[in-house]
Amino acid sequence: MIDNRNPMYKDNGVCAMYLPQATQRLIELALAEDLDGGDLTSLATIPADLAAKAHVLVKDQGVLAGMDVAAAVCRLVDPALEWQPVLGDGSAVEYGTIVAYLSGPARSVLMAERTVLNFLQRLSGIASKTALYVAKIADTQAKLVDTRKTTPGWRALEKAAVRAGGGANHRFNLGDGVLIKDNHLALGGHDIVGAIQRARAVAPHTTKIEVEVEDLAGVQAALEAGADIIMLDNMSIEAMHEAVQLIAGRALVEASGGITLERIRAVAETGVNVISCGAITHSATALDISLDIAINS
Repeated sequence: MIDNRNPMYKDNGVCAMYLPQATQRLIELALAEDLDGGDLTSLATIPADLAAKAHVLVKDQGVLAGMDVAAAVCRLVDPALEWQPVLGDGSAVEYGTIVAYLSGPARSVLMAERTVLNFLQRLSGIASKTALYVAKIADTQAKLVDTRKTTPGWRALEKAAVRAGGGANHRFNLGDGVLIKDNHLALGGHDIVGAIQRARAVAPHTTKIEVEVEDLAGVQAALEAGADIIMLDNMSIEAMHEAVQLIAGRALVEASGGITLERIRAVAETGVNVISCGAITHSATALDISLDIAINS
């Protein structure tokens, strides 16, 4: 797997150094939530020696994500469970698509069911929403990236889901790059030029310096200070177009704030390089997925 911490915007590789440990902890927490007291209903009603098989069925149109996590859930619940994927992350799905089969001890299948579906539904929802946004700007130069507006503890998985949907990743955490925002300027007592100069003096030479600006005066100051990336925050379409013309390729241009499915095309057509959108993670609707069980014959 690929770890691509630099540049600030990651490609569609997997953030290997983050995913395994974070995923393990999250799965253990999720299973503890569901199974801390055991599965009383299954213990009471399902024979211990009964085997079962099931298929995981999609009931909506979208993009699949979270398959590796689902497999890991099954392994942790019971090593005797057999998870057989039919499709992988990034696959387009529709109503009636079977994405995996699960077989093994019936009690274990039932114990894994809800946690498997919770991960698949949430992550596939993010991938599906991302794909809708990406499709809107597919023939432009703009790249859609996520933000740090993720569910606490889920960041590695949600950013992987963004990649599955065709998007790319912004910073994984605060150590992945310098991004000077309005609060840094207010608390640090610097103007844009001073803040960039200070960051350049302190940050490693390989680190990109990004600054958030709200108007053309801020754009000009960022250019004078040699910012690598200029974030146009909540600007109008007209102002973004003017900013892109002013920057004229001297810095990477990111648009942020107020990015909706209806507006993203117009934003991309201003000529920005990157569009960051929090909605693809914080406002994604879960994809409808079920697990249908049958007793082995």
